[in-house]
Amino acid sequence: MTSNPSPAPRVLIVDDDAGQRSRVGGFLAQYSLEVAEAASGQEALAMLAGGGFSAVLLDVVMPGMDGVEVIRRIRAVSDIPIIMLSAKDSEADQVVGLELGADDYVAKPFRARELLARLRAVLRRSTPADSPPTLGGGGLELDLVTRVARLDGRCLELSGIEFDLLSAFVRNKGRVLARESLLAEAGRTSTTVTERTVDVHISRLRKKLEVDPRDPQRIKTVHGLGYLFAG
Repeated sequence: MTSNPSPAPRVLIVDDDAGQRSRVGGFLAQYSLEVAEAASGQEALAMLAGGGFSAVLLDVVMPGMDGVEVIRRIRAVSDIPIIMLSAKDSEADQVVGLELGADDYVAKPFRARELLARLRAVLRRSTPADSPPTLGGGGLELDLVTRVARLDGRCLELSGIEFDLLSAFVRNKGRVLARESLLAEAGRTSTTVTERTVDVHISRLRKKLEVDPRDPQRIKTVHGLGYLFAG
């Protein structure tokens, strides 16, 4: 079964610190996420009223309407995933935010890749249960439930990281992915898998996918940028 490309998740970053919005937004934009920014709670609520967002990254401490009040108002009308961002890292503050309906709480300062992992987790949980369990095209089929990959009906013997990388490629067909982006798309942001080892895993994938691994037609190298999956 070939899945139709789904629109990129759209994330609203709500923070009165313009520099913080820019840093977080710039980072997330590298990972197949569309980003919009709001400088206040009022602005955020107005933007959310227009629909089209997949998740909210919400600063707690803001002048005027703070993040706690924003959560109350959002939850009155929507179950959109919300991750709270705050320099307040006490257990009491976290409990208040989660009891009001936040899906997760990340204390500042945070590592960008940790935030990305948390965001992807809440997005996965909010994905409809009837979303297509298979990816593929061009003779390639990936069953995301059983984690079985087939090429022209032939079962491929893939390791866990190889399956995750191939899934990331298929979801991003036609897009150039830097090594770091590819790891994040594959859900492999831990230190046990590094950007350097990506090349080794790509080489192994090519041996299993390509007619001639020395002249790859599916997984192409874009020199100086990363890799592109052509199908």
